[in-house]
Amino acid sequence: MTNEKIRKLLADLQKEVRQTEMNAGARSSLRKLDSDIHELLSSSSSAPNVKSVVERAKLLEAEFAVRHPTVETVLREVIDTLARIGV
Repeated sequence: MTNEKIRKLLADLQKEVRQTEMNAGARSSLRKLDSDIHELLSSSSSAPNVKSVVERAKLLEAEFAVRHPTVETVLREVIDTLARIGV
């Protein structure tokens, strides 16, 4: 159930990103984060380090807090959910 919640939040995040004007670098960072989180959820042997992914998500959240508050809100939900399930 929790993996489903994260996948839904990631879909919500993608929707917000599509509706938000932002530079290519920010979009690329969010796409990479999305990909890494999906790899974590699939428990793939090539999945990135969990701590690294969460730290990167937190850095992006801080970056978006002022310029893209709606994106930041959804990203915060993703981070909180990852923390709750111990990913």
